Amino acid sequence: MLSPKRTRFRKQHRGRMKGISSRGNQICFGRYALQALEPAWITARQIEAGRRAITRYARRGGKIWVRIFPDKPVTVRPTETRMGSGKGSPEYWVSVVKPGRILYEIGGVSETVARTAISIAACKMPIRTQFVISR
Repeated sequence: MLSPKRTRFRKQHRGRMKGISSRGNQICFGRYALQALEPAWITARQIEAGRRAITRYARRGGKIWVRIFPDKPVTVRPTETRMGSGKGSPEYWVSVVKPGRILYEIGGVSETVARTAISIAACKMPIRTQFVISR
């Protein structure tokens, strides 16, 4: 599963997901891509599930690029704990995704294979997405 090797700080603020994605919103590597249409936190597990789905369907053909990386720690308080006494410990990692962000790219396969593989990966995502073809 993806996670940073080391970070400067263990815990982060939650932040806001205002506006549309200003970077990572163009197809750069492959020919086909999966693009986010809603803002969300996508966990490292969801990213890995989508990557596996595309890899399994495309088999040996083609190359896959994962364009997002989970670099934000999410803290969780232990269950049945009283209020106060500080912030919980980091449990898992998420990637902050805004509308327009490219999540996965695939190249070297036909459009039908790419469309099916990416639609399977889209089912693993917690947000609405769309299939994009580079011009």
